[in-house]
Amino acid sequence: MKPRNSLRRRIAVAYLLFALGSSLFLAAIAIAAVEGIEVHLVDNRLAEAAAWAAPRHAGGLPVGMPAGLSFHHGAAIPEPLRHLPEGVGDVHVDGIGLHVLSGKDASGDYVVVDHESDYEKIELVVYSMFGLGFIGIMLFSLFLGGFIGRRFVTPITTLATAVRDSSSELPLLDRNDELGTLARAFAAHTSELRIYLERERLFTGDVSHELRTPLTVITGAAEIIIAQHDARPATAAAAERILRAANEASACVNVLLTLARSRDRIAHPVTSIDQIARAETARSQPLVAGRPVALRFLGGPAFAIAAPPELLVAAVGNLIRNACQYTLQGEVSVRLGEGLVRVEDTGPGLPLAVRATFDQEQSAAPGAGSAGSGLGLALVRRICEYLGATLLFSERDGGGSVFEIRFSDALTNS
Repeated sequence: MKPRNSLRRRIAVAYLLFALGSSLFLAAIAIAAVEGIEVHLVDNRLAEAAAWAAPRHAGGLPVGMPAGLSFHHGAAIPEPLRHLPEGVGDVHVDGIGLHVLSGKDASGDYVVVDHESDYEKIELVVYSMFGLGFIGIMLFSLFLGGFIGRRFVTPITTLATAVRDSSSELPLLDRNDELGTLARAFAAHTSELRIYLERERLFTGDVSHELRTPLTVITGAAEIIIAQHDARPATAAAAERILRAANEASACVNVLLTLARSRDRIAHPVTSIDQIARAETARSQPLVAGRPVALRFLGGPAFAIAAPPELLVAAVGNLIRNACQYTLQGEVSVRLGEGLVRVEDTGPGLPLAVRATFDQEQSAAPGAGSAGSGLGLALVRRICEYLGATLLFSERDGGGSVFEIRFSDALTNS
């Protein structure tokens, strides 16, 4: 999974966004509180001092100010503090910051000066502490988001890995939370699939074994009829067709028996695909004899794969035979590519029902013939799934079908 799409990353980002939004909200409240306190402690203090000192100065009484405050009126106002706008403001004189309240009464202008207010320093300390707190909150949120993300995502990843690897025992089965429920559901579903696949494998094997005996009898009888020199030509021809069909059925039974076995229990010799394609093309030539159909092997880059030869013969041979059977005129060509076998024909193409199995959204006339339908195509798909190969279908330019068996790198590099 890409890091930007990781669930763990999303959880961490969500925590950071929550911390950022909360910090900004608290910062707005803190700024409003600090400014309110400044008004209450500094501005109101200067206003109260001015309200007390201005009447006494107008009455000629001595003005005694609290420590840190001074009152100046008229000509006694220092030059840097004259002509200030009315109200409270901050004035810097010789590098010293002063809070000054400027006002006017009946006898002239006056100012009240706060010389010893430490509120600016306090304000700086408050904002500095808030900045450190903001950084700390963001770092903690990042750590907490990553920690919770790991605690939440790691079990899911472990479960997904076990399911992908078809482990016999899934993790998290003893947990009492949602992950335990999910793990038990996966375990039940996997067990059901294994039982079904085992039942299918046993059924396929049993049926294939049961078919061997009658096929052997049919083959033997056909061979006896063919061996008789005094047999009628029509009888001999029929016996040859019976023998050919019985041999094909026997080969199909052998393929089904192989598919019913586990891949780890059968041999995987290195087999040349070039030789198989060439031999199956030659073997299918009688199918197009006497018809306006040309069956050609066009060659291509030769390669070999590690797989049971009987499965490869059945897969390639069924595609070629089906193409020959349903192509009424034109040609059937077999060629090799890089890790693939391609069979093309000029037949009528696949019918709609069969084409839907290849996830194609194309239309075709119902009831039309097919280059590769019925048991042959189903068997090829089963073999491809068993080997880990891919069976692809596409329409041929000008009409017809194109089938490709693409072998995985794991097979071609073996």
